Amino acid sequence: MNAAELFVRCLEAEGVEYIFGVPGEENAHFMMALETSDSIKFILTRHEQGAAFMADVYGRLTGKSGVCLGTLGPGATNLTTGVADANMDRAPCICITGQADSKRQHKESHQNMDVVGLFRPITKWATPVLNPGNVPEVVRKAFKLAETEKPGACHIELAEDIADMPANGTPLQPQRMRRPVPDDKVVDQAMGLLREAKRPVILAGNGAVRKRASKQLRMFAEETGIPVINTFMGKGCVDYNAPYSLFTIGLQAKDVVSCTLDAADVIICLGYDLVEYHPRLWNADANAHKIIHIDFLPAEIDENYIPAVEIVGDLAHTLWMLNERVDTEPLKFENTQAAGVREEMQRDFAQWSNDDAKGAIKPQKALWDARQVMGAEDILLSDVGAHKMWIARYYQCEQPNTCLISNGFCSMGFALPGAIAAKMVHPDRRILAISGDAGFLMNVQDMETAKRIGANIVCMVWEDKEYGLIAWKQTNQFGRHTDLAFENPDWMKLADSFGWKGFHCEDSTELAGTLEQAFNADAPALVVIPIDYAENNKLSERLGSIACPI
Repeated sequence: MNAAELFVRCLEAEGVEYIFGVPGEENAHFMMALETSDSIKFILTRHEQGAAFMADVYGRLTGKSGVCLGTLGPGATNLTTGVADANMDRAPCICITGQADSKRQHKESHQNMDVVGLFRPITKWATPVLNPGNVPEVVRKAFKLAETEKPGACHIELAEDIADMPANGTPLQPQRMRRPVPDDKVVDQAMGLLREAKRPVILAGNGAVRKRASKQLRMFAEETGIPVINTFMGKGCVDYNAPYSLFTIGLQAKDVVSCTLDAADVIICLGYDLVEYHPRLWNADANAHKIIHIDFLPAEIDENYIPAVEIVGDLAHTLWMLNERVDTEPLKFENTQAAGVREEMQRDFAQWSNDDAKGAIKPQKALWDARQVMGAEDILLSDVGAHKMWIARYYQCEQPNTCLISNGFCSMGFALPGAIAAKMVHPDRRILAISGDAGFLMNVQDMETAKRIGANIVCMVWEDKEYGLIAWKQTNQFGRHTDLAFENPDWMKLADSFGWKGFHCEDSTELAGTLEQAFNADAPALVVIPIDYAENNKLSERLGSIACPI
């Protein structure tokens, strides 16, 4: 057995199902060893960035580390965007790269660079394998760190010659560990603040979509009636149909939902990362609210985020402790303002549900129809662009992890490869990727991957022939925007050339039916719609004029 073969045995012990990637010469021994595995399937992608996004989404949906692979040099640099995305969006991910023979690493040589140094700023841990006997410890440590709350990415480098060295080690078996829990005193302090509160609200972030946390959160909100606002990445932590759900916050402009935060005296921040929605946007006056920070890790230091109480420990267990206390000491609050916000948002969501416009389709209508054809367990993935803002505000969820948005690292090109991984994890669910025309073409080559492996996803492209989000933001700031226009391919020919079904819809009344046809096609499907981004500035004007009632 050589080190590469031992490495594969260690991955098998970790329960790895798939490795997504593009191999190179320096991965040859690893790939030969992987070919003999009965439990791991290698998914050949058309770009390393797509492989990393697939590993990212696999990690988000399963809680187990997704694994991606590339060679040294350009293969490694191509992986970095997707790996950074997984790390900042808290998805467990293992990145494996090859490296030059150790006899030439000290000097200028073909494709040689400090890959470990490259990955250190964008991972929880990055290391080379320096000795074949270290493989079991290195692999086990990488997986343990990647999956420890809060999860993220780890990087392992395996040089060409070390991969072929004899190895006699044995894989270390993963051991399930209990996460630390808070003590009773600090939970009692939080209860003390809630006893005195009149208008508390919960701001639920990325950490709240863990299944156990979501279950306990729903119990807590149902029992207390405290309204729940989720970030972009907290979608589905509570059912949007629940009367205490106030939907999503995260737009840069003031939204109707912001009024509930303004009116709150206590804000419970649950599994919230500052990178999701910076506190200066909702807590500019740090003395206006008392914050209860509940998370796996202590609060980040920020002048606009100064918790009155920090409860650090397992999120689900903390909520369970609060639920126990609520069972013996019921809490009731005044929620008239929150109920009014919910009613206003619901009217807003439905305003264009029957729009019959021909030509460009309104974002609100596109998302209303998408919601109608998607079941409670089906998964929507948003790429990054103007459409992401509309999805965040208008597409709500019943279950955790059924709307995946890149909102920490905000990586364009995420949705198409991510949708492929989502279909592999949940083959019986409908998987819809929504992209702008710019973002879709960033990883368009993995249309071939989807067709080859039989991932019958649906990708809906909102076509405006420019970088729409940049145009939107420049217009808001300067009253105009720079030249951001481009041309697109013939979408139907593009779909046909990759063996996909192609649909073009310019009639609002036919969009829902077109999506149904796409989902029922016996192939991956591309749905292209001209999008009415005149609505962008209208939304900005409307949100900019919001005045919260007293």
